[in-house]
Amino acid sequence: MSGKQERLTRNAFGLFRTIPTRWADNDVYGHVNNVVYYAWFDTAVNGWLVERGFLDIAGSATIGLVVETHCSYFESVAFPDTVKIGLGVERLGTSSVTYRIGVFRADGERAVAQGRFTHVYVDRATQRPVPIPADLRAALEALTSSSGSG
Repeated sequence: MSGKQERLTRNAFGLFRTIPTRWADNDVYGHVNNVVYYAWFDTAVNGWLVERGFLDIAGSATIGLVVETHCSYFESVAFPDTVKIGLGVERLGTSSVTYRIGVFRADGERAVAQGRFTHVYVDRATQRPVPIPADLRAALEALTSSSGSG
């Protein structure tokens, strides 16, 4: 990708999850360390999957494996900030989905960071790709249509 990414606004996302920062999230420079953002991505996606009944962490026959993540940073956040993680669907394939993710200050309109998170769905036992289950696909399609472009 060339050039700086366009900074997304809240209307680019279909739903949000509130996450408080923790004391341990700050690094020696006084802001949330970059690896924490990836944990927020994972929490937003998998929290939604579990809450909607699409993922039983210990028992689902079909699971999503992360094959790609990316994050661009625009502003720092630090403990004790609370962030809102926006979730949308950027691309929906046969066995994969790429989520659009934005990190917002609790009252912010523009993302302080944004990125992608791609799951490939596989059979848990064989680890071979399988089509996204129909009920999950329908929910992802709804999340795609509810997400704007910025």
